[in-house]
Amino acid sequence: MPSSRDGKPETGKLHVGIIMDGNGRWAARRGLPRTAGHEAGIEALRRMVQAASGLGIGTLTVHAFSADNWKRPQAEVLALMDLFRRYLDSETEQLVRDGVKLSIVGRRDRLSAELIGEIERSEAATEWGDDVHLRVCVDYSAREAILAAAKTVQGELTRESLEAVLGNGTPPVDLLIRTSGEQRLSDFLLWECAYAELYFTPKLWPDFAEADLAEAIADFRRRERRFGSLTAANAA
Repeated sequence: MPSSRDGKPETGKLHVGIIMDGNGRWAARRGLPRTAGHEAGIEALRRMVQAASGLGIGTLTVHAFSADNWKRPQAEVLALMDLFRRYLDSETEQLVRDGVKLSIVGRRDRLSAELIGEIERSEAATEWGDDVHLRVCVDYSAREAILAAAKTVQGELTRESLEAVLGNGTPPVDLLIRTSGEQRLSDFLLWECAYAELYFTPKLWPDFAEADLAEAIADFRRRERRFGSLTAANAA
């Protein structure tokens, strides 16, 4: 059983981060446009949100659109933004019914006014959700987030003061999952994942099912987390 930072077994809900990778390859293998892969990826996200609470997840943070993704072809970027807007429009009521609080993490100054308005409406509508906290990272860079947090710290810059601004009350990541077989963090939650357990799977994101999420969590629970210390067995 995993241990918490004080060496005691963990009993609380988990913070799981997911790098949702492989939409384009999923579509290419089927002779479909990349946008079809992104739409299938939205369906996978729905499955994960619905399964989260039952699997002991209290916070689910997903990497949807990185700051570097602006470099992609404009047509794909516009399609992604429209897909995101439609997701907010169609899913907010269900999130409210399911007790899911939605937060969008990342810059907003490069998003359209229409999309920002949709984000604000969805966040306000789900504000009191207390079952699962769904955090969707859009126009997000962990390095930029750390830099911005450091600039806002009042007084002495310490690990604790920086974490208070950067985390904003969100617990550190316990388990980070990346789909599609790639094995890198890609500027995602670098601070929050300092002691996260990493789980890589060859499954492409649109194919990732509830059973796959359950297996990743089962694998996590079989690991021993020491946070730099020793267990009683290792210290003997």
